Amino acid sequence: MEESEMTNQFSLTRGSLLTFVKQLDKEIMDIQPKGFNNTIRWHIGHILVTAESLLFGYPKQSTNIPVSYQGLFATGTKPSEWSENAPKLATLIVDLENQAPRIEAPTDEFFATDLPYTLPFGNFKTYGDVFAMILSHEAEHLGQIKAMKKIVENR
Repeated sequence: MEESEMTNQFSLTRGSLLTFVKQLDKEIMDIQPKGFNNTIRWHIGHILVTAESLLFGYPKQSTNIPVSYQGLFATGTKPSEWSENAPKLATLIVDLENQAPRIEAPTDEFFATDLPYTLPFGNFKTYGDVFAMILSHEAEHLGQIKAMKKIVENR
């Protein structure tokens, strides 16, 4: 997939996420349905943190989102273990909107650059590989958010 195709796919995916989460009822953000490990708020923050970490070296090399998000939304974290208040939905939406142009900005050279890190899963060698994974990751979590919304609203 070429750079323009990947950024177009990202724009579609992030746009779908933003459209959906902007319509969410704030009252359901922190309900953890039976069978789920996290909440809708966690999934939204996790999408943000994962992309920021893998593409921009958050939290060490990126200061675009608060450092506290790492402890709230990184892989392995759970709302049941939070020791601080999570950001409001409106704040997460603004953070996602502000992050999008930075994700869409990289060049072909950036996508071809070898990763300075390894991941404990997959065969990711370049930022292009990670970018493709982020697209899938974001869509997967949007699906979780949609499922959780249905379950919570139909209880």
